[in-house]
Amino acid sequence: MLGFATFAALLPELRDVWRLSNVEAGVIGGMFFTGYVATVSYWTALTDRHDARKVYLAGSLLAAAGSAGFGWMAEGFAGAVLCQGLLGAGIAATYMPGLRLLSERISGPAQSRYIAFYTSFFGIGTALSLALAGLIAPLAGWRTAFLLSALGPLLAGVLVFVCVEPLQKQASGEKSFSLTTPFPFAAWRRVMANRASAGYTLGYAAHCLELFGSRAWMVAFLAFSSSFHATATFPLQLATVAAVVNLVAVPASILGNEIALRIGRRRWILVAMAGSGSSGILLGLAAPWHWVIVLGLLVLYSMLVMAESATLTAGLVAAAPAELRGAAMGLYSLAGFAGGMLGPVVFGAALDVAGGAGKLASWAIAYAAIGAGCLAAPLVARSARIGSARL
Repeated sequence: MLGFATFAALLPELRDVWRLSNVEAGVIGGMFFTGYVATVSYWTALTDRHDARKVYLAGSLLAAAGSAGFGWMAEGFAGAVLCQGLLGAGIAATYMPGLRLLSERISGPAQSRYIAFYTSFFGIGTALSLALAGLIAPLAGWRTAFLLSALGPLLAGVLVFVCVEPLQKQASGEKSFSLTTPFPFAAWRRVMANRASAGYTLGYAAHCLELFGSRAWMVAFLAFSSSFHATATFPLQLATVAAVVNLVAVPASILGNEIALRIGRRRWILVAMAGSGSSGILLGLAAPWHWVIVLGLLVLYSMLVMAESATLTAGLVAAAPAELRGAAMGLYSLAGFAGGMLGPVVFGAALDVAGGAGKLASWAIAYAAIGAGCLAAPLVARSARIGSARL
């Protein structure tokens, strides 16, 4: 995942160098998710019939090519869109197939905790990506930052393929997908007929729209906040600050899953979503405040955004029919990252519509726009019936 947040870390610089509007910058950030959404169900459904290690290795090569291509050829909006899409397609073949590799080898009560740790490492990967870009770009330029990030997925692919032993796939009487289409609609209909699976899938879409929208614009928000302070401003480079915030927020997903095991998944999901949606608006309004307060609110917001992530994923894995788990995880990931695709665009568009990135109210409105789904979570939960309080 070393290339995952490189563009987000360098967004203020590249937006100025390429003279991008906020909408164009949001589209580039969102194109990662376009590549992800277009391919994730295909990759994940493949794991129902083939060795997931091979899928993971293929994705690692694609992700490396996307980052390397960004460093070598991107000269503006068009090249950035292409390489971000390729990077998204590559990570699509690693994230959920990697979760499939794990869930097939762990069962029983421990499975939920292993899944919580796995999904939390997405945040660690994001933090490392931000930190690497923030460290390398000032020293060697933004192109070098992208080229070095390509080494991460190459190493990951080798580690998984060599260190994880293969499992024999059992023959299934029903094909969940076809090689001619990445969308196994028949299997998805069966998955969505399960109310719990449908609810977790919808919840994940709302969660990812807020999560990836906020991450894509975090460095830009910190730059805006910093503009209010001539002296006592953030003590580290902004990309480094964002990396630390993402890293600090990682335990929230693990802790949230533990809380959910005690009070019920449905109840915890609603509490966490309401908290993240409301605190995002407060964060946007707090940009002129002292940097200590801004960072405190940013950490709180990031933790609340992450708090239901593992709970949603563990719930989907538990609720999905065993013979359709790959297809269910593919649909779940597709829905979530479709939200992730929209998040950066919605944020950027809200900034522009509200008067531009130079106005304080615009940032509060942008955070409200990406958090609207989470603020509406009680209504979504009531209509979709996301499991029971003790599912």
